[in-house]
Amino acid sequence: MLKLLGVYKNGNYTVKVLSDGTKIRETLEDEFIPSFAENCDCKITDRCDGGCPFCYEGCTPNGRHGDILNYKFLDTLHPYTELAINGNDMSHPDLIPFLMKLREKKVIANLTVNQIHFERHQSLIHKLIDDKLIYGLGISLKEPTEEFISLVKTYPNAVIHVINGILSASDVEKLSDNNLKMLILGYKQLRRGEDWYDKDHENIIAKQMWLKENLDKMLSHFEVISFDNLAITQLDVKRLMSEEDWEEFYMGDDGGFTFYIDMVDGTFGKNSLATKRYPIMDNIDLMFQKILNERGNHETSI
Repeated sequence: MLKLLGVYKNGNYTVKVLSDGTKIRETLEDEFIPSFAENCDCKITDRCDGGCPFCYEGCTPNGRHGDILNYKFLDTLHPYTELAINGNDMSHPDLIPFLMKLREKKVIANLTVNQIHFERHQSLIHKLIDDKLIYGLGISLKEPTEEFISLVKTYPNAVIHVINGILSASDVEKLSDNNLKMLILGYKQLRRGEDWYDKDHENIIAKQMWLKENLDKMLSHFEVISFDNLAITQLDVKRLMSEEDWEEFYMGDDGGFTFYIDMVDGTFGKNSLATKRYPIMDNIDLMFQKILNERGNHETSI
């Protein structure tokens, strides 16, 4: 049964957040104008032993961890703000204290890990969920084995993350009709993602073309299929929806309600692909205002 995690006022609208990750915005006006960010994509570490050849963050086993407990902006986070955090190989020594700090602030933490580390760290992941330190669990697909699918189905809030250009027809066939939730991410030609594209672009393009052509047929075979903004553009998702449905379900452009924080390098930007970055400030609202100003939006009061 769905639970209401929180309700809050943001600018000219009200937000309801449900336990399955559903977010409902309501306003009496013609558009939603936020005063602060609803969610942030936070990178807490560059360390990972997964070795994905297309990793756009370029994470390695010797990568740096962010000093995640000592950023002052954490004390200015609004209750029920959502933070999407990269768990990578779960090796960050301050991960649990960091999540405890977020829980104290009533911040909703969602964690993404690779399938390898999801399977490797079951006891830790169970503890994080049981202690309400995380709510959403993203799992980056490596190989859709029967064992993996069975394990994912035991987590009601698990979402399988796949990449447009890496996901194959065979992967889709194996994942289909299992009541799974899937998030399709756009392919990012950045760092190792750029190198891998140079090496394997023919296969990547072929998979992207297949996915675009078969996307409408896939929708009925999954409980939910969602997309990041890059995938929406690459796959032209809007063509599959009525104008009314698009207005209801599209959550806004990057930088309109969200932004990206790199807690390793100490910078923030509109999204993880943004080349224009700023030094992290002490106040989350000032950071969001900087992003809004960059997009040319009207200033909102803080």
